[in-house]
Amino acid sequence: MAQIHNGVNATTGVDFQEVQATPEFQDLRSTHRSFVFPMTVFFLVWYLAYVVVAAYFPEFMAIKVLGNINLGIVLGLLQFVTTFIITAMYVSFANKKLDPKATAIRHDLEARLAEEGK
Repeated sequence: MAQIHNGVNATTGVDFQEVQATPEFQDLRSTHRSFVFPMTVFFLVWYLAYVVVAAYFPEFMAIKVLGNINLGIVLGLLQFVTTFIITAMYVSFANKKLDPKATAIRHDLEARLAEEGK
């Protein structure tokens, strides 16, 4: 395991604190947060609404939808569906927005290390 002292990796010589301070990294972090924070708030509100409705409005959750399937079961299953949809959205977002920026940062670091190694 590489030793890190004052943000510098002893093996590679990369100053990670310096990298974090770059505009490119700040942009990457901002882009990541622009998706993660709103989506987290959305899901937590949706989940807590489900819990509150289940706890305080059982007659609403007991409404029959199809045969013995009630609204509570449908909304509960939609929690899982929402999780998968959010995951798929994040993967697509990361592939399109985050990965190119992270790759550019990595290539820049690798080029700088190659120059320093010469």
